[in-house]
Amino acid sequence: MISWIKGELVSSWQANNKFYILVNCQGLGYEIQTLESVILDINKITKKEIILWLKHIKKEDSDMLFGFNSKEQRDFFIQILNIKGIGSQIGMSLLNKFSLNQLITAISNNDKKSISTVQGIGQKMTERIILELKSKVINKEIEKENLNRNNFLEENKDLDSIFKDIDLTLQSLNYPKKEIKNLFPKLINNIKNSTLEKKSISFENLLKEAMNYLDHK
Repeated sequence: MISWIKGELVSSWQANNKFYILVNCQGLGYEIQTLESVILDINKITKKEIILWLKHIKKEDSDMLFGFNSKEQRDFFIQILNIKGIGSQIGMSLLNKFSLNQLITAISNNDKKSISTVQGIGQKMTERIILELKSKVINKEIEKENLNRNNFLEENKDLDSIFKDIDLTLQSLNYPKKEIKNLFPKLINNIKNSTLEKKSISFENLLKEAMNYLDHK
């Protein structure tokens, strides 16, 4: 299985709304179907050495390579392929129409109207995509938020101590653990985005904001 490639761009072209590149890797030419955004990014750089994350699809009569700028794009493409009745070209059409963040937002928000604008995707397929992927993308976003929170608190030891005290206090007041956990990334974003003044970043003020949010949720 080929999952990653680094090589020199030989050429790129478009055929029937599909985008392709030819990559020279150690003397072998790999024809890869890719996204329009990948080609646009390649055209911005003077050095034609490129790195792509690949999905290799092997069939009885063909071998196909699909290339992406990031592992996250490639992994999302694989998740789409795991949905019954959805093939590679639907997956590529989705990622050509929307950025990965836009797709995740549309799925999380149950935005059937946006997803169904992609050619070849009807109402039933749209519902299937949202049904199959909604829990996965939401869990992925929660994991990402938790990682960002942990990294931020590791770099700010004083805040880490405050948040631990807030966590214990809220639990003692019988607020649900899940709601407390989901609240912390919002508080941290407020701190990062400077919506909270430095003088207000204290246990008392942060606890008050947390309780206000949870009470009006």
